[in-house]
Amino acid sequence: MTEAEKETVKTAPDLAALEQEGEVAADYIEGLLDIADIDGDIDMDVEGDRAVVSVVDVKGGDLVGANGEVLEAIQELTRLAVHRQTGQRSRLMLDIAGYRDHRRAELRDLGTKVAADVRDSGEPKALQPMTPFERKIVHDAVAAAGLRSESEGEEPRRFVVVLPA
Repeated sequence: MTEAEKETVKTAPDLAALEQEGEVAADYIEGLLDIADIDGDIDMDVEGDRAVVSVVDVKGGDLVGANGEVLEAIQELTRLAVHRQTGQRSRLMLDIAGYRDHRRAELRDLGTKVAADVRDSGEPKALQPMTPFERKIVHDAVAAAGLRSESEGEEPRRFVVVLPA
């Protein structure tokens, strides 16, 4: 085995560990839903190097909140629960009622539009503060449009600046 192959094996996500992470997270979320007396189904998946847990068909309660704030809080609590049970830091992604998919589409559109505006004006443009999840999507959309962007500021007020070519 070459050194590059050994490195790939070392850094490749362990599918069984990610599946276990998803199961622990799903159990935790199910417990939260039961406590809150909220109906919803839970789907688990592995995408790339992270476990993804989705709460679908949610009935009752606003588990997303304004700008996804409640969703982010539940995700952090779930990551802590996974860490406590597995001893491993979790990069779990939680989605509720399709919010993240919808938000991804909005942010891709925003990144593409702002990149076009910056290209036309030649002036950098700063966006509103975003979560790391949101900034990554905007950075990717800006890069796909042929421009570059940077994150500036300190959490939780970190934001994207789109720069002219």
